[in-house]
Amino acid sequence: MKTDYPYPLLAREGWPFLALFLGVAIVLQIFTNGWWAAPFYLLFLFSLQFFRDPRRPLPVLSERSVVCPADGKVIAVEQVDDPYLSRPALKISIFMNVFDVHVNRMPVKGQVQKTWYFPGKFFNAALDKASLENERNALWVKTDDGSDVTVVQVAGLVARRIVCHVAADSGVAAGQRFGFIRFGSRVDTYLPVNAQPLVAVGERVRAGAQCIATLGAQQP
Repeated sequence: MKTDYPYPLLAREGWPFLALFLGVAIVLQIFTNGWWAAPFYLLFLFSLQFFRDPRRPLPVLSERSVVCPADGKVIAVEQVDDPYLSRPALKISIFMNVFDVHVNRMPVKGQVQKTWYFPGKFFNAALDKASLENERNALWVKTDDGSDVTVVQVAGLVARRIVCHVAADSGVAAGQRFGFIRFGSRVDTYLPVNAQPLVAVGERVRAGAQCIATLGAQQP
């Protein structure tokens, strides 16, 4: 399975929406009063900004760097129990509103061990209960030095589609584009409990452009 591909400036998940809205707008512009086309031109412009996929050079990385997986606002940096691997963990949650870039990037280099998909509800993704009750897709990645990282795409209040381009047994690179969530959502990253966070609650972050934590040394 190909896990990465050359993106243009717009994520491929948005191409059908852009084509539909622009096509309808042009048809209405030609065959009706131009005012009927206006809402579809607005939808086209909204989709144009929503599905943007800017190219970003990765920051300088060490083997223990954790790359930011999503654009948005940090809403949690806390020690919790990782519900997927049943272990104490440091959780960093990032909330994406409809004006953020929604392409998701892999936080670490390693091998995908397992994936989970859970159909669920569509609470506001900024709420704590969204992590365990909303529709979500989780990936367990083991780094080259044996650290376990769980990254979870969580659908939001209006999100209705989680896209993931990697599967179990896939090799992944830090900063690699691996998925997309449509229309407002969050990404939770569960790290070993001795990881050191580099971001704070309330901070705005950008996927692939910075690091959010440093993994601690493996215990002997």
